[in-house]
Amino acid sequence: MFASCCTNHCGSRKMTSTCCREKFVEGTWQDFWGVRFKWSSNHLTPEQLEPLIYSYDKAATDAVDRLHEIASPQDTKPSSTDEDTEEAVKTNGEKKRRWDMYGLMQEYASKDEAIRKLWDEIHMIPEWVDWDQIERGQKIFFRYGGPAISTLTFLSLLGGMGSSRTVETLDRTGGFDVKVVRRRLLETTQHTLNVHRDLKSIQPGGDGFVDSVRVRLLHSAIRRRILQMASQRPGYYDISKYGIPINDLDSIGTINTFSATVIWIGLPRQGIYMYRQEILDYLALWRYIAHLMGTPHDWMATPESARSTMESLVVSEIRPSKASANLANNIITGLERRPPTYASREFMCAQAYWLNGRDLAASLEIERPSAYYSALVFGQCLFFATLSYINRSFSWLDERNINIVRKIFYTLLLEDKSKGGLGYVSRFSFKYIPAFDKMSTERGVATAESGFGLRRPGIERTALLSLVSFLVLAGVCSWYAYKMLNWVFGYLL
Repeated sequence: MFASCCTNHCGSRKMTSTCCREKFVEGTWQDFWGVRFKWSSNHLTPEQLEPLIYSYDKAATDAVDRLHEIASPQDTKPSSTDEDTEEAVKTNGEKKRRWDMYGLMQEYASKDEAIRKLWDEIHMIPEWVDWDQIERGQKIFFRYGGPAISTLTFLSLLGGMGSSRTVETLDRTGGFDVKVVRRRLLETTQHTLNVHRDLKSIQPGGDGFVDSVRVRLLHSAIRRRILQMASQRPGYYDISKYGIPINDLDSIGTINTFSATVIWIGLPRQGIYMYRQEILDYLALWRYIAHLMGTPHDWMATPESARSTMESLVVSEIRPSKASANLANNIITGLERRPPTYASREFMCAQAYWLNGRDLAASLEIERPSAYYSALVFGQCLFFATLSYINRSFSWLDERNINIVRKIFYTLLLEDKSKGGLGYVSRFSFKYIPAFDKMSTERGVATAESGFGLRRPGIERTALLSLVSFLVLAGVCSWYAYKMLNWVFGYLL
């Protein structure tokens, strides 16, 4: 495949561009990792994207520097990553809140120039924001709740580990260690659900708004830490090779995986296609989130530019490494047999292959699934697609479904710890700290148990029921068609 030519044999961004430059001719068809598209003047080559790995969110960086100067050393001291709450325990048994960068920023917004600049930026509403459209965009996530969550987990996140350059930062934080990865994903889910919850949540002061800003501050703190360590020990992180940690291209890639990738890869691979108005609304929502998070977002102004950017990123960024495979496998290991889905490793591997394609999944060293588990994923897609098309066809049913899915997601994924939820409200503290004694994240040991997913109520039972129902229906229809044809031919003859 062309993807293999450009990703496996070209070790650097410049080499990739040189190797494939002759292929990037307007009007020619390209095929990278199963994403097939026609190259246009809107697409960007790896060489054109490269400057973005050296630019970053300066406003948040300056504000975080000032916050560290203002806060006491004790406040900014890293906390243990083993805690499952947002509080740290003092030696006398009392609980002390972690250092809250957002709270400190709020306190000093009127007192410090650098902090005020960031505060004003996040509260400035761009002229292109239409709150009615933003609200419609929020509802889209819950309209396609099941397939959207599957996309974000197994394509956007797991498949996103194929970006070896971005993984160099993730690998150093330890946030994808098999012992903590599930909690790390649930915290990300909190942010995802809150930005989609309702209009009030994404507007200034709302939970989704605050979560977005907290994540932005966290990214700046991680960048600051890694750059400090790189200056202390040359060779710890190669800026010339990987770029500034959490740079503009990384940030664009992240927003892309939550928006364009869902629209044009994740949902279609599950048999679901959005209306054009839905695409416009969903992009508008995530463009505003990109604004809050300090990410360049002009590429999201139209569906055409958003899609071409997504395709350009597939060409430029997806080059899996050993570290990519380790983190991708840790995601599956950390989630296997855990509530609320109780999915087996085999079933999740099948989802990874279905959504990412055989080449990328194999490059991430995901075990190849059997035909049975691939069939189960097909059954899940049938279930998701059927519900999605039926619900969106009737406005009253659509609203009812959106409200039900929203409630279920918040209960199972965030609020009720006994059912697998996070169990606390994350403030996105700096918990996963890069350190010299931990240069990379090891791959966890898989504990696969064949057939586990069918022993408890969960997604695999639903997928199997959907598959069986489809086969029965197909069989009945085939039998009636056969009988009808026999009658017709018998009558004619």
